[in-house]
Amino acid sequence: MGPRTRKARARGSGVGEPMVEVQGLTKVFGSTLALDAVDLRVDPGEVVALLGPNGAGKTTLLKLLATATKPTAGGGRVLGQDLLTGRDAIRRRIGMISHSHHLYEELTAEENLQFAAAMRGMRPDRGSVIKALTEVGLDGHARSKVRTFSTGMKRRLVIGKMLLFEPELLFLDEPHNTLDQAAIALLNGYVVSVTARGGAAVVATHNLSRAYGMADRFVLMRDGAVAWRVGKEGLSGDHLRDLYARYAEGGDATNVDCGLRNAE
Repeated sequence: MGPRTRKARARGSGVGEPMVEVQGLTKVFGSTLALDAVDLRVDPGEVVALLGPNGAGKTTLLKLLATATKPTAGGGRVLGQDLLTGRDAIRRRIGMISHSHHLYEELTAEENLQFAAAMRGMRPDRGSVIKALTEVGLDGHARSKVRTFSTGMKRRLVIGKMLLFEPELLFLDEPHNTLDQAAIALLNGYVVSVTARGGAAVVATHNLSRAYGMADRFVLMRDGAVAWRVGKEGLSGDHLRDLYARYAEGGDATNVDCGLRNAE
């Protein structure tokens, strides 16, 4: 167990207010039950990975936690704010990477960061904006329109927004997609820096090797529900793959004891 993980576990041992504490989150789209009574707690210093195949409910859960959509039932708190009544306060303190970049194609990279900052009530000087772009390798494209960017460059720009905002809580949906190895290292290092200062991250992915490398706890999802929960301590990558195959992909999802704790 590395130094950052030890620090995360110390912070995640029940000391202090949870970054996320929700109960019974349910989301129905028409006749489709997309999320089925999900409970989740995330403590300061933790990275929690949501694992499951497409359609498992990972993205829906992230959207609910980030207040991008409202639950059909259930509730709780994010960053100490009520999930339903504190939406604006939550949004000002989170960072998110999702399938939608939320970038303006006809604005330059620099203008995108300035506009996003203004929407949060921030007035960063140009030096701060260029610094963020430099850290994600886009300083040479500061005045290029985003419509000319590759998908990977757009992802880098989203990371640049987070560097500028310094959010306390990250919600990352398949964050490594379209990134090259240098950008993956940049993103992973940024997540470490956020948790080291007492923040937290929730990562949704079906890439088990990436999840194992960055997370402290794993929540396996299937058909919109939590099928299994397990901490990283004493867990090998192979064992995580076995659990994933059994509980997330189609084996027995009834929480049968397999020698690992099924708890937050």
